[in-house]
Amino acid sequence: MYPGRHARTTPDKAAQIMAGTGEVTTYRELDEGANRLARLLHDRGLREGDHISVLAENHPRYYEAFWAAMTSGLYFTAINRYLSPEEAAYLVNDSGSSALITTSAMAGTAAQMQDLIPDCRHRLMIDGAVEGFEPYDDAVADMPGEPLPRLPKGEVMLYSSGTTGRPKGIKRALTGVEAHDAGLSGIGMLEHYLLGMDESSVYLTPAPLYHSAPLLWTAGVHELGGTAVIMDRFDPERFLACVEQYSVTESQLVPTMFIRLLKLPEEVRSRYDLSSLKMAVHAAAPCPVAVKEQMIEWWGPIIQEYYAATEGSGLCFIGAEDWLGHKGSVGKAMVGTLHICDDDGLEVPAGEPGLVYFDQQTPPFEYHGDPEKTRDSRHPENQSWTTVGDVGYVDEEGYLYLTDRATFMIISGGVNIYPQEIEACFALHPKVADVAVFGLPDEEMGEYVHAVVQLEEGVEATEGLAEELRAYARQQLADFKVPRAVDFRADFPRLPTGKLYKKPLREEYLARRQ
Repeated sequence: MYPGRHARTTPDKAAQIMAGTGEVTTYRELDEGANRLARLLHDRGLREGDHISVLAENHPRYYEAFWAAMTSGLYFTAINRYLSPEEAAYLVNDSGSSALITTSAMAGTAAQMQDLIPDCRHRLMIDGAVEGFEPYDDAVADMPGEPLPRLPKGEVMLYSSGTTGRPKGIKRALTGVEAHDAGLSGIGMLEHYLLGMDESSVYLTPAPLYHSAPLLWTAGVHELGGTAVIMDRFDPERFLACVEQYSVTESQLVPTMFIRLLKLPEEVRSRYDLSSLKMAVHAAAPCPVAVKEQMIEWWGPIIQEYYAATEGSGLCFIGAEDWLGHKGSVGKAMVGTLHICDDDGLEVPAGEPGLVYFDQQTPPFEYHGDPEKTRDSRHPENQSWTTVGDVGYVDEEGYLYLTDRATFMIISGGVNIYPQEIEACFALHPKVADVAVFGLPDEEMGEYVHAVVQLEEGVEATEGLAEELRAYARQQLADFKVPRAVDFRADFPRLPTGKLYKKPLREEYLARRQ
């Protein structure tokens, strides 16, 4: 639902507040800013089905770009601000973005992207500009603040990190529906009808807006006419202070944030008034049972959980009281019909693990530019059944429990990291003969990135070389992808074909930790 209607009914209400500075954006300001950008992009030739990308920190004008795209039939791609210039440029190019909107805080990355994105014609920078980028404010200054005559609904095209190759864009067809007539989005309906959020909600988002959940849940608050309080980064004590300061009613976190909150000294935890908080929802990564038990004991039975993916193939949900009776479950299917299948695609009995599929009777997603990956996400017989590669089982009551991942995807602090990109980086180092990267359990982050390296003949394994390899990786990869630990070994377990067999290698490391 286009939030422009709130600009007419409650124009001076805060659509969002930046927690770090207290800067308020009203619904009138949000609507007019989005309209100016939409008109600018339209004047420069962007039409329905074209793409724009945003590379920015949690900035007060982030949602100008989002709602401009959503009300002019454009695809919107959010880029992780911590990516290297090469990684960010790949997303701009792969999405086919005609426009890139960034900020002066990202000037270093943006400047290095100039020659890497030759087909991105319109490059705008907020809060200043560097060579190759046009000042955003100057560009939109003469644009009217009224909506375009026609407001076709746009779509997000966010990227999911697969297990092989580069990230893939998750794309859905445009509907052609006018934004005014679209009704609530799926997230907006979840917030309103399941969680009871409405125009009175004050929603605190402590996570980066380039992630799908913070991006879309905050947009859902705008749809409902509530107020979003946006932190620039998560800090556990600052989170508690924001709840008290802004009388926050709802928030969304990941398990790593719960762990950091629980590690605060008791005198700090008890310092802040959290009585306004009605609901805290979590997702993105498995939450240790003991952590969730402690959070429910502290905050009461307001901790809700959902299981979903950027692909939007389906959704499970479980409330706190229900969870206490089904500890470890991610809930029952609320969107889509759940199916657990073996490797041949046959459904398995309750209690038996298998690949998790959802049957959702809507046009399914596709992976942009990768028909093979799209095919792999479909059930071999029932093409409306889709999977993202998770493994789990359902009990007799229909509650889903996740047991593993079908791949070696690493989830660290709620962020997906795929090993092959890191392995490809290490493999280019002249002293590396082979490398295996996988996730190992971490009490705070869920998993951390661990690398095991086989060196070229004659190269000595030293702590100095391990640091050299990490520094080498840091030159090419975002910091959160750089392995925390690098070990060395003379040989790897291999399949008969000679291909590295990573599963027993990871199991060996897991066994050492027991």
